[in-house]
Amino acid sequence: MKRYAVLLWMTGLAAVSFAKVDLVTLPASESVQITIYESADLTLVRDSRPLTLRQGTNQLQFSWAGTLIDPTSLMLVPQKAADQVDITDLSYPPNTVNVGIWTLESRQAGRIPFEITYLTSGFRWRAFYAGILSENEKTMRLEGYVRVFNQSGEDYENAQVRLIVGQVHLLDEIAELARRTWPYGRPGEGVPGMMPQVQMERARLAFGAVKAMDEIAMTAKPKEIRKEGLSEYFLYTIEGTESIPNGWSKRLPSFQAEAVPVVNLYKFEEEMYGPSVIRYLYFFNDAEHHLGQTPIPGGSMKVYRTVSKEGHLTYEGGCEIKYIPVGQEAELNLGPAEDVLVKPKLMDYKTDNYRFDDRGNISGWDEIRTVVIEIKNSRPMPIRLEIKRNFPTPYWTLENRGDSEKVFEKVDLDTVKYTLSMPPQSARVIEYVLTTYHGVRQEDWTRQNQ
Repeated sequence: MKRYAVLLWMTGLAAVSFAKVDLVTLPASESVQITIYESADLTLVRDSRPLTLRQGTNQLQFSWAGTLIDPTSLMLVPQKAADQVDITDLSYPPNTVNVGIWTLESRQAGRIPFEITYLTSGFRWRAFYAGILSENEKTMRLEGYVRVFNQSGEDYENAQVRLIVGQVHLLDEIAELARRTWPYGRPGEGVPGMMPQVQMERARLAFGAVKAMDEIAMTAKPKEIRKEGLSEYFLYTIEGTESIPNGWSKRLPSFQAEAVPVVNLYKFEEEMYGPSVIRYLYFFNDAEHHLGQTPIPGGSMKVYRTVSKEGHLTYEGGCEIKYIPVGQEAELNLGPAEDVLVKPKLMDYKTDNYRFDDRGNISGWDEIRTVVIEIKNSRPMPIRLEIKRNFPTPYWTLENRGDSEKVFEKVDLDTVKYTLSMPPQSARVIEYVLTTYHGVRQEDWTRQNQ
C-alpha cells in the first residue's frame, strides 16, 4: 500500500489542531483483503493494522490522492476492545482535498487492531480457460484461470484476493464517486437532496452482501481455493496472498478438472452459419463430468488437442463462454471446421399442378426441387454431424431418396434435420425432393395433412 497514507495524531483536544499534536508512525498493515466484483467496477478493500491510542481523543488522517478510492465509503472499525473506543466522526477538511480525519474517543491506552474498509474502482478480473482434449476427443482436461487487472492507482502487496461472480445493484458508480474533488460536493454547497449520512449509508448497503460473505471467509484454511455461494452471489477466494502493483495484471489459477467427458458435434445450417460447418463441444457442469462444485464464470476459452504421446498439442478453436450454473450444459462454439465439408446442390427445379381462378389467372402451383448434399469428413476420427434445412414456407412435403430417410427428422413447421455418424476419411450423399405449395395449393396441402 504505497499511494494512500494513514497518519495518526494523538491529542487531548477534540478539534483538529495539527500544530499541537504528536505524529505517530503507524505499523505496516497486518493483512489486506481485496474483493473484486465481476459485474461492476467495484472492489471492497479491507486493510487491517494495529493503532496505538492514547486515552482520550485521538485523530486519524486518511488521504487517497492519486487513487480511485471512493471517500464516501470509508469505514473504520475496531477489531478488539470495541466497547472502549468510540469513533465519533469522519471529517473532510475544507481546504484540503483527498483527506479525511477520523476522531476517536478511547477509554484505554495501547495497541488496538483496527480495520479500514473502503470501495475503490479500477480493479477488474476476467476468467480464462484452457481445454486439452484427449487424442480420441472424448474427454478433456479443463484448466481455469483468472486475470486480475489493477488500475486503481494503488499498489496492493500481499493481499488476499477474492472474486465475486454475480450481479450487484449499485446506487452510485464508484468510479464517479472516487473522482470527485470533494467527497460530498464543494464545501458549503452540499449535495442537493441528499445528506452525507445518507450517502454513507448507501455505500454501506452497496457492499452489504460482501460483508456477509466475509464471515464465511474468516474461517478459510490457508493455501486453499475456496468457492462459496451466498444468495445470488458466488465467492472465489484465491489461495495465499498476491502483490499486484498499480498498472499490473496477474493471472492466477482457479481450478483444474481431469478427464471431463465431452461431446463433439458438427453443425451445418446455411441460414445461421453460411457455407461452413461449425464445430461444437459440449460438457456438463456436474459431478458426473468431474465438475459441479461451483458455477463456472463466463470468460474466454481455448481448446487444444493432444496429438502425440509426447504431449504435443494442436489448437482446435476458441470462444467466449457464458456463465455455467451447476448442473447445466456448456456449449462451446469452436468455429468453422475446415476438414468437414457439406455442399448442397440444386439438381433440378420445376413447377407443376397449376390452378386457375374463374378469370383464368394462376391461383396456385407447386415448386419441386431436387437437392443433393455432398458430405465429406477428412478428419482422422469419426464425427457426428447435424445438417438443418430451412424452407420458406410451412406448406411442404419431402421425399428422401436412398437411405436419407434413416437420418431424417422434422424439427418444426419449416425445418428438417439430418443427423449422421461419419467414419474417419469418409464421404456420403443425401438426396431429397422438396415440394412446396403456393396459392390455393396450400389449401390442398392442409386438407391432405389434417
